[in-house]
Amino acid sequence: MNTFGEFFKNKRIALGKSLRQFCLEYEFDPGNISKLERDVMSPPNSEEKLKEYARCLQIEIDSKEWQTFKDLAAVGAGRIPTDINDKELLARFPVLFRTLRDKTFTEEELMDLIKKIRES
Repeated sequence: MNTFGEFFKNKRIALGKSLRQFCLEYEFDPGNISKLERDVMSPPNSEEKLKEYARCLQIEIDSKEWQTFKDLAAVGAGRIPTDINDKELLARFPVLFRTLRDKTFTEEELMDLIKKIRES
Protein backbone atom coordinates (compact mmCIF):
# COMPACT_ATOMS: atom_id res chain seq x y z
CA MET A 1 0.00 0.00 0.00
CA ASN A 2 1.44 3.34 -1.06
CA THR A 3 0.64 6.82 0.04
CA PHE A 4 0.30 9.59 -2.53
CA GLY A 5 3.80 10.78 -1.70
CA GLU A 6 5.36 7.33 -2.04
CA PHE A 7 3.56 6.76 -5.33
CA PHE A 8 4.70 10.16 -6.65
CA LYS A 9 8.31 9.58 -5.59
CA ASN A 10 8.43 6.05 -7.04
CA LYS A 11 7.12 7.34 -10.38
CA ARG A 12 9.71 10.15 -10.44
CA ILE A 13 12.54 7.75 -9.59
CA ALA A 14 11.32 5.29 -12.24
CA LEU A 15 11.77 8.12 -14.76
CA GLY A 16 15.40 8.34 -13.64
CA LYS A 17 15.06 11.89 -12.34
CA SER A 18 16.37 13.29 -9.11
CA LEU A 19 14.08 15.61 -7.19
CA ARG A 20 16.05 18.64 -8.36
CA GLN A 21 16.13 17.49 -12.01
CA PHE A 22 12.39 16.83 -11.99
CA CYS A 23 11.59 20.21 -10.45
CA LEU A 24 13.96 22.10 -12.74
CA GLU A 25 12.55 20.42 -15.85
CA TYR A 26 8.91 21.09 -14.93
CA GLU A 27 9.39 24.34 -12.99
CA PHE A 28 8.10 22.99 -9.66
CA ASP A 29 9.31 24.16 -6.28
CA PRO A 30 11.63 21.42 -4.93
CA GLY A 31 10.59 22.16 -1.35
CA ASN A 32 6.92 21.61 -2.15
CA ILE A 33 7.53 18.44 -4.17
CA SER A 34 9.73 17.11 -1.37
CA LYS A 35 6.91 17.78 1.11
CA LEU A 36 4.42 16.01 -1.19
CA GLU A 37 6.71 13.00 -1.51
CA ARG A 38 7.20 12.79 2.26
CA ASP A 39 3.44 13.23 2.86
CA VAL A 40 4.14 16.37 4.89
CA MET A 41 1.96 18.44 2.53
CA SER A 42 -1.49 17.30 1.41
CA PRO A 43 -1.97 16.46 -2.25
CA PRO A 44 -3.73 19.12 -4.31
CA ASN A 45 -7.53 19.23 -4.46
CA SER A 46 -7.49 20.49 -8.03
CA GLU A 47 -7.88 17.81 -10.69
CA GLU A 48 -6.06 20.12 -13.10
CA LYS A 49 -3.00 20.21 -10.82
CA LEU A 50 -3.16 16.41 -10.47
CA LYS A 51 -3.30 16.12 -14.27
CA GLU A 52 -0.27 18.38 -14.55
CA TYR A 53 1.65 16.17 -12.13
CA ALA A 54 0.42 13.05 -13.94
CA ARG A 55 1.66 14.35 -17.31
CA CYS A 56 5.08 15.08 -15.79
CA LEU A 57 5.19 11.61 -14.22
CA GLN A 58 4.07 10.05 -17.54
CA ILE A 59 0.83 8.73 -16.09
CA GLU A 60 -1.77 8.29 -18.81
CA ILE A 61 -5.00 10.08 -18.03
CA ASP A 62 -7.94 7.64 -17.84
CA SER A 63 -5.64 4.68 -17.10
CA LYS A 64 -5.81 2.46 -14.03
CA GLU A 65 -2.64 4.15 -12.83
CA TRP A 66 -4.36 7.56 -13.15
CA GLN A 67 -7.27 6.28 -11.06
CA THR A 68 -4.85 5.07 -8.39
CA PHE A 69 -3.07 8.45 -8.46
CA LYS A 70 -6.38 10.32 -8.01
CA ASP A 71 -7.56 7.95 -5.25
CA LEU A 72 -4.31 8.30 -3.32
CA ALA A 73 -4.52 12.09 -3.68
CA ALA A 74 -8.08 12.13 -2.34
CA VAL A 75 -7.22 9.90 0.60
CA GLY A 76 -4.03 11.87 1.28
CA ALA A 77 -6.11 15.05 1.43
CA GLY A 78 -8.64 13.39 3.76
CA ARG A 79 -11.38 13.15 1.14
CA ILE A 80 -13.40 10.28 -0.26
CA PRO A 81 -12.71 9.81 -3.99
CA THR A 82 -15.44 11.57 -5.95
CA ASP A 83 -16.40 8.56 -8.06
CA ILE A 84 -17.50 6.64 -4.94
CA ASN A 85 -19.17 9.60 -3.31
CA ASP A 86 -22.58 7.93 -3.58
CA LYS A 87 -24.98 8.33 -0.64
CA GLU A 88 -26.09 4.68 -0.63
CA LEU A 89 -22.51 3.44 -0.70
CA LEU A 90 -21.35 5.96 1.90
CA ALA A 91 -24.17 4.87 4.23
CA ARG A 92 -22.46 1.46 4.43
CA PHE A 93 -19.05 2.83 5.45
CA PRO A 94 -19.73 3.16 9.21
CA VAL A 95 -20.13 -0.62 9.52
CA LEU A 96 -16.82 -1.14 7.76
CA PHE A 97 -15.10 1.50 9.90
CA ARG A 98 -16.44 0.02 13.15
CA THR A 99 -15.28 -3.43 12.07
CA LEU A 100 -11.81 -2.16 11.23
CA ARG A 101 -11.56 -0.11 14.42
CA ASP A 102 -12.50 -3.02 16.70
CA LYS A 103 -9.96 -5.46 15.29
CA THR A 104 -6.24 -5.44 14.71
CA PHE A 105 -5.58 -7.16 11.41
CA THR A 106 -2.45 -9.02 10.43
CA GLU A 107 -1.10 -8.16 6.99
CA GLU A 108 -2.50 -11.47 5.69
CA GLU A 109 -5.97 -10.83 7.14
CA LEU A 110 -6.02 -7.33 5.69
CA MET A 111 -5.04 -8.60 2.25
CA ASP A 112 -7.75 -11.27 2.53
CA LEU A 113 -10.33 -8.61 3.41
CA ILE A 114 -9.24 -6.48 0.44
CA LYS A 115 -9.56 -9.51 -1.83
CA LYS A 116 -13.07 -10.23 -0.54
CA ILE A 117 -14.14 -6.61 -1.05
CA ARG A 118 -12.79 -6.61 -4.60
CA GLU A 119 -14.62 -9.84 -5.40
CA SER A 120 -17.97 -8.63 -4.07
